[in-house]
Amino acid sequence: MESFFAVLQRNVLDRQRWTTRERLRIAIVTWIERTYHCRRRQARLGRLTPIEYETIINTAASAA
Repeated sequence: MESFFAVLQRNVLDRQRWTTRERLRIAIVTWIERTYHCRRRQARLGRLTPIEYETIINTAASAA
């Protein structure tokens, strides 16, 4: 978790000064959904991104 928050702070919080909490909240959620979650390679998925992993699983399920 500490690693996640360090990356969040470096990529979102420290990039600009936020005028409202709502804008900051939207920026955090957007960053998590678009960048961190979708593009980050994960050891549990065989060093694949979640999108790559889901594509492989869905292709295999469709073929079965």
